[in-house]
Amino acid sequence: MAKVQYFGTGRRKSSVARVRLIPGKGNVTVNKKTLDEYFGMENLKHEVVRPLELVGAEGKFDIVANVHGGGFTGQSGALRHGVARALVVADPENRSALKAAGFLTRDSRMTERKKYGLKKARRASQFSKR
Repeated sequence: MAKVQYFGTGRRKSSVARVRLIPGKGNVTVNKKTLDEYFGMENLKHEVVRPLELVGAEGKFDIVANVHGGGFTGQSGALRHGVARALVVADPENRSALKAAGFLTRDSRMTERKKYGLKKARRASQFSKR
């Protein structure tokens, strides 16, 4: 018997999350670990499930995700983006609420590249008159 699955891809900084929503009891698995094991801080855990809370779907879907690249903050943002996209695939009526909350917008901010002659992207060496 084939299970119904909804897919979504989320991106943030240099992190990419591939998310599957499967009808279930609300278990969240990230890289074969539970949400509590993978993300230590409470605000990162809460950020991942915020799209579910917004549309009233907490406890209705199991989340299975693979995340790579970046750090924990970028990965949790990528997961949130992927979950929101998968919820739109599951029910197109969720789109307006998720879009109004800003969960479907890809955060395009990236690290600025280092320029030659400078120590960092914008940091120049200290000026000395003599």
